[in-house]
Amino acid sequence: MIDALQFEFMRHALLAGLLASIICGIMGTLVVVNRIVFLSGGIAHAAYGGIGLALYFGWPYLAGTLGFSLASALVMAAVSMRVKHRADTIIGVIWALGMALGIILIDLSPGYNVDLMSYLFGSILTVPGSDLLIMAGLGVLIILAAFYYYKDLLALSYDEEFAQIRGVPVKGLYIGMIALLAVTIVMVIQVVGLILVIALLTIPPFIMEKYARSLAQMMIGAILLGALFTLGGLWFSYRYNVSSGAAIIMVAGLAFLLTLLIERLRRLIDKKAVFF
Repeated sequence: MIDALQFEFMRHALLAGLLASIICGIMGTLVVVNRIVFLSGGIAHAAYGGIGLALYFGWPYLAGTLGFSLASALVMAAVSMRVKHRADTIIGVIWALGMALGIILIDLSPGYNVDLMSYLFGSILTVPGSDLLIMAGLGVLIILAAFYYYKDLLALSYDEEFAQIRGVPVKGLYIGMIALLAVTIVMVIQVVGLILVIALLTIPPFIMEKYARSLAQMMIGAILLGALFTLGGLWFSYRYNVSSGAAIIMVAGLAFLLTLLIERLRRLIDKKAVFF
């Protein structure tokens, strides 16, 4: 694959994948420990409405998708805080409406000739340099936010009542986290696509959750795993000429299944050791 790096689009793809690994490693860890995977899925699928708006009105992709995703995410965050017992239902409705709006607007778009596969399954090989700069800026912002608010995020993630007692602005911090999550999802959609973005957000942190001893270790481990999955997926994509986004998630999924198998075997061995 080293010879492929002579091409600019491959260098962009590699950099986009590594930046996505950093962004998803940190934000994905917060998604997993706060148990908001379903909310993340709602934001990701509602983002399709933003894609439809951008295409229909001729707006730049980021402007339409990011604006719509942020609005949807803030509504979902407010709902999940105020009516927790009905949050999953309302998030599901917003999820469906966003998808439906996007499909209708795309159908009505004048001169419709867009390749929807690039939105559904990603197009990491066509990420422009301008978007790489935005991803790099987002990565720096997320790293700084995670470092500055680390103790507050730790308290929020594991004991919300304790966080409130400590004076942590729980509502503001939660809304800020969801807003950053929306921006993350919009950017990573370009790498692995709408359908696969949640997998990249959740698989590396889920694997690391079993081995990390702290939230920081979980974030760092998730970043490293994400980078490994990205490199492996890009190599597989280049070697066998398949979709890069799907290849990245396939590598991550196989690693996920392997860890489950290892965990299962370890439990069986422990049970036999206790029995004998």
